[in-house]
Amino acid sequence: MTGTPAPEQDQPHDLVGIGIGPFNLSLAALAHGIPGGLAATFYEQRPAFTWHPGVLIEGATLQVPFLADLVTLADPASPWSFLNYLRSRDRLFPFYFAERFHIQRAEYDAYCRWVSDSLPGLHYGHQVDAVRWNPERDLFEVDFTQLDAEGEAEALGRAYARHLVLGIGTEPYVPEPLRPLAEAPAVPVIHSADYLGNRERLLAAEHITVIGSGQSGAEVFLDLLRARPAGAEKIHWLARTEAFAPMEYSKLGLEHFTPDYTRYFHALPEQTRDALVPRQWQLHKGIDADTIAAIHEELYRRTLHGGWPDAVLTPGVTVRTAGRVGTTKVELHLEHAQQGTRSRLTTNAVVLATGYRERPLDRMLAGLDPYMRRDASGRPRVDDRFRLLLDPPVTGSVYVQNAERHTHGVGAPDLGLAAWRSAGILNSLTGEEHYPLPRRTAFTSFGLNREQARPAIPPAGLLPLVDHA
Repeated sequence: MTGTPAPEQDQPHDLVGIGIGPFNLSLAALAHGIPGGLAATFYEQRPAFTWHPGVLIEGATLQVPFLADLVTLADPASPWSFLNYLRSRDRLFPFYFAERFHIQRAEYDAYCRWVSDSLPGLHYGHQVDAVRWNPERDLFEVDFTQLDAEGEAEALGRAYARHLVLGIGTEPYVPEPLRPLAEAPAVPVIHSADYLGNRERLLAAEHITVIGSGQSGAEVFLDLLRARPAGAEKIHWLARTEAFAPMEYSKLGLEHFTPDYTRYFHALPEQTRDALVPRQWQLHKGIDADTIAAIHEELYRRTLHGGWPDAVLTPGVTVRTAGRVGTTKVELHLEHAQQGTRSRLTTNAVVLATGYRERPLDRMLAGLDPYMRRDASGRPRVDDRFRLLLDPPVTGSVYVQNAERHTHGVGAPDLGLAAWRSAGILNSLTGEEHYPLPRRTAFTSFGLNREQARPAIPPAGLLPLVDHA
């Protein structure tokens, strides 16, 4: 491995993107369409694009319509739309006759890989190590490590950028009581993010427990149930929520995933925002109605010849502690909130459908910490244009994608807002309205005071800092 960073590039980039998931891929696709071009490059430590490969269960669909692709809701004429992907594969007519509004996850993954393989400026196998502000050059320095095919360090490099965008995504969350078990290999205790890679091992277990009541938990439970013999399913499904509840999917309920609601939420006081997000869990942590129906149908089918399936579904349960029993079992210590009762469950395998958490930015952005403004909880402040609030000496902007739920609400991780947010970032960054965005997107007026129209976009480099926190 080269011991020192490679020589600096002759020309700094207008934009360096860190991470290549759907959100930064959306940004790269829309940046590619800016007339005159934008000097943008993106770094990702993985060797190639993948989107939640562990939960690409056969038949599982997206929970947003296909129009929530990388570009369409900002630029329907973009060459990187899902419909153009189908056209490039001679699949437009089959899709037309299939009449599918919600596509399968595997197809969305294939579409994103098609975009990723076609766009210039995407660098996989590049791990960003540190970011700094160089006041002498008025540029960001981005240090990275180039990785070989095995993921080992191969060379060091440095890029310079006028602006940054962070799209490093989320990471699987494992509750504290279960972390020691998940880190030991003897009994399978795995996160749903790794489900497909462990599916055969899980099915070989005598008894399986699924923990988590969201969409992933429901899909894993259904897949395991379908694969187990009737009358000998031996599967538990536990959830902390009070019910296996459907996701809010009414037309007006979905308006919480509009730019109008995002702007409304951002303007609320910090304390109000923090209290509001947990109460909105059914907007993004519920189960879609089709999956609930499929689970009930599968359970009902197994009663046709008498008896009930050996499957237990219990909401309102918390795992207090857990430990191993011998070499092949795990004991879960459970507490039921409403009954105030406690019990123990012995199982041979556990799937943790316990969700994801935003990856912390502090380590990567340690070099910017002296300039960064934080809220009362120590989180980075993010303005209404998705920029970290930095002190005036930093003249460049650092934009964030899917790291701003505390400031922008439940829509932060939603694929349906990807193109709108990316377009807004590019308009803000360039100081020009390359992508005209709608002034109104919801029939609901979320507050008593209708929001004023957003002011004109100021020139790049002269962007005002708006602090609503």
